[in-house]
Amino acid sequence: MHFTINGRPVEVEADIRISLLDLLREDLGLPGTKKGCDQGACGACTVLVDGVRINACLALAVQYQGREIVTVEGLAGAGGLHPLQQAFIEHDGFQCGYCTPGQLCSAIGMIDELNRGVPSHVTADLSAGTIALDHDELRERMSGNLCRCGAYNGIVEAIAETFGGAATVASEKEVAA
Repeated sequence: MHFTINGRPVEVEADIRISLLDLLREDLGLPGTKKGCDQGACGACTVLVDGVRINACLALAVQYQGREIVTVEGLAGAGGLHPLQQAFIEHDGFQCGYCTPGQLCSAIGMIDELNRGVPSHVTADLSAGTIALDHDELRERMSGNLCRCGAYNGIVEAIAETFGGAATVASEKEVAA
């Protein structure tokens, strides 16, 4: 199988039945993506595939051959932490840190969804040109990522500080530059 993972080409021989999560953690030595429930319910395994967030525990690795996969290890740039990672630190958006990688990847994927105009369950005006990242919109879009420690307030504050406002906010690549 061949992939581009965190900007690097990767070739690996693996059982075609292996999940993307297990391939990342066990075969490629990328332990940042966590195995929580292994049922797609907690979001700890969230990664980005071509900029779209997915639960890696529910995905067969073979399905994502030839695609760009970004894990938490790939978020930071040469200049240091991704701005969202820094905001998580400043706002105590993590306690034990187990859910943090999935929260980070999910938030970055969420912003891409907003920029593409993808509505959520609470989006009030489906005909609006932009979707405001208000309190309710942010919480609804991040509801697939659970935190057992209850660091939700810090997580929401970090995301709002980094990406707050309308859906026309800078993309992750522009923010990282």
